[in-house]
Amino acid sequence: MLLCAEHADKRCIGNRCLIPAARLVDLMKSNESEEMLKKLSQIIAIKSMSSRAGGDGEGKRADFLEELLKGWGLKPKRYDYKDNRNVKRSNIVVKHGDKKRTLWILAHIDTVAVGDINLWETDPFKAVVKDGKIYGRGTQDNGQGVICGLYALKALLKRKALKYNYGLVLAADEETGSVYGIQKLLKEGIFGKGDMFLVPDSGNPEGSHIEIAEKSILWLKFTVTGKQVHASIPNRGINAFMEGAKLGLALCDFLEKKYNNKQPPFESKSTFVMTMHEKNIDSINIIPGKEVFYMDCRVLPQYSLSGIMDDIRSISGKCKAKVAIEIVQREAAPKPTSANAEVVRLLKGTLKAELGINARLIGIGGGTIAAYLRKAGYDAVVWGIEEDVAHKPNEYAKIANIEKMIKVFTSLF
Repeated sequence: MLLCAEHADKRCIGNRCLIPAARLVDLMKSNESEEMLKKLSQIIAIKSMSSRAGGDGEGKRADFLEELLKGWGLKPKRYDYKDNRNVKRSNIVVKHGDKKRTLWILAHIDTVAVGDINLWETDPFKAVVKDGKIYGRGTQDNGQGVICGLYALKALLKRKALKYNYGLVLAADEETGSVYGIQKLLKEGIFGKGDMFLVPDSGNPEGSHIEIAEKSILWLKFTVTGKQVHASIPNRGINAFMEGAKLGLALCDFLEKKYNNKQPPFESKSTFVMTMHEKNIDSINIIPGKEVFYMDCRVLPQYSLSGIMDDIRSISGKCKAKVAIEIVQREAAPKPTSANAEVVRLLKGTLKAELGINARLIGIGGGTIAAYLRKAGYDAVVWGIEEDVAHKPNEYAKIANIEKMIKVFTSLF
């Protein structure tokens, strides 16, 4: 038996690497952990918000990632689209292997806005490594998934034989509907029959949840028009702020009570919450004549979105002020991935073998790229080892979780 020239390991024959995936990750950890953290820090430093959130898109971050992959000897493909604000939205796709089927890792490279900067203890765009964590906006959502997908791929470049091709998609626009991300990519003919998909964009700290189903999403904008007057004579006007607040509370109360069933594998009921609120007036002594607020509804698949909209319009019609309702986003829940799908069995078996985890199948309220893949007829799972810090100030990713996820990703192949 000859020793592998690259690894000098007796489990390698000639130049064919037979080192188990877990051992490859150990080698990577010892040699490249510092590089991996450096690259994640560089990714976080490149702002990548959608134009709808006031950002300049993913172009600069995609430039960095494209050059990184080329530096590893790969040939990534770039898919750029212009959004309705004429901002470039960038996606990167790369595939390694010569098999008929591909297992794709899909992460997104856009992030949400910072929120209240005063709640951050560090600069959101200057990654800080402390106490086994890396802090910064987008470190977990979805920088953790991006870096795991990248470095699992790099580790597997050392292997000559894979069970499936390794596909990696670094997608745009996930945070605002994936219109210029996976929805566009699905029309490009990139994915093949029988391909499988893993989306590292949701999870729990133990890594024991495999998401196979998502709720319907309904985002609504309410414009309440009243009559502006001096605050000392409120009876002569119609206070749009107060009427809007009463309407929002009435809607949430009604919808939560009517649509309150449970539905496995989901662990929570349908949710209806008031979220964003636009500025109305600039002075304390004015009764506002216009109020704009938004609702985020996450609805179990058993319920009809059309029926919910009928209820919302009926209740809004009783408001003292005039109410206009705009649907910002409406996505009916796709058919769940089967519990017996190959990608589900593969991931469950790998988690048991590599981490000793007995995973269970769940549904979630959060929307991910997987929903669009399921609608297109593909089997997709969502999995990760994650803390509950996405979209929060002082967001972080645990370095140990990143290392475990890379171990699982490489073992899948």
